[in-house]
Amino acid sequence: MELSFSRSNQQIDQIINRLIEESGGVHHPAIIKEMILSSLKIGQDVDYLADLKLINRTLREMRYTARVFGPYRSRKKVTIFGSARTEPDEEMYRKCVRFSRSLADNDYMVITGGGPGIMQAGNEGAGSENSFAVNIRLPFEQKPNPVMYRNPRLVTYKYFFNRKVAFVKESDAIVVFPGGFGTLDEAMEVFTLVQTGKTSPKPLILMDDRDGYWEQFFDFVKQSLLVKGFISGEDFSLFTITKDEQEALEVINTFYRNYHSLRFIENRLVIRLTKKLSVEQIATLSDEFSELIKNGDKIHCCEAYPEEIDEPDLADLPRISMLFDHHHYGLLIAFINRINTF
Repeated sequence: MELSFSRSNQQIDQIINRLIEESGGVHHPAIIKEMILSSLKIGQDVDYLADLKLINRTLREMRYTARVFGPYRSRKKVTIFGSARTEPDEEMYRKCVRFSRSLADNDYMVITGGGPGIMQAGNEGAGSENSFAVNIRLPFEQKPNPVMYRNPRLVTYKYFFNRKVAFVKESDAIVVFPGGFGTLDEAMEVFTLVQTGKTSPKPLILMDDRDGYWEQFFDFVKQSLLVKGFISGEDFSLFTITKDEQEALEVINTFYRNYHSLRFIENRLVIRLTKKLSVEQIATLSDEFSELIKNGDKIHCCEAYPEEIDEPDLADLPRISMLFDHHHYGLLIAFINRINTF
């Protein structure tokens, strides 16, 4: 039988509906029905066992990730990346401990890779009660650090791509300390996701050392990427380089001073705020960021859209809305920073 998401599957639909009903306590049954149909269609389409194992393991890992992070959805979280080889007596380790402690003091939770080095420093400073560890199974170097060992907020992954989803999806800001290939890979992933709009805007802070690790990166970006047209000038809004952990904390706090979150409803960008903007402030935004507004549209105040019914806890937040030009995600970060000045 050829299964379909859009047409009736007759007896199969009845069996799935009964399975959901008999299981009890299933949230959003329409989505779960699609997932069951997807599994059945995978079974029909894929006969290579290794592919089936990968798909199955991916679903299991993502389910457990959602279960671990779910109870803490209301608390903001900061992901910290950095070298697993940074020793406890090194300057950057101590800086990370101080920084993550200040995050916890400001009611942020910390997400690290759960291993040694900068990851351990991040968990150590925040404390195990304010920490998550999204670990990865490797043949060397990566095992849970003593702070997170047997912690209920420790998740261990087989696949890097699932781990990366957790790092970015669950975070409200990302701070990158100096590191090797893995650290650079994680940082570039976030650059790409924010630049292309595949994750929500968030502060991306590059925490520099006394030798200018990230300043050298910045020179490369200017000389080899910007000059050759591989990026645009507005992409420099995507990140902040600092050597000062207090400045890093201020960047994060400031980003959420008025901005709360956003959502796209078709091509319309809806930005939720903590306080309403005045007519004069909206006029200022319209004048300074006209490139963001598409097809002669205007920025205007609005209430929650019907499509936002699945986020009832945000329904009362004030909002602004506009048709958004998707070529300017770097400029969107600057737009949010401007909102936070009002």
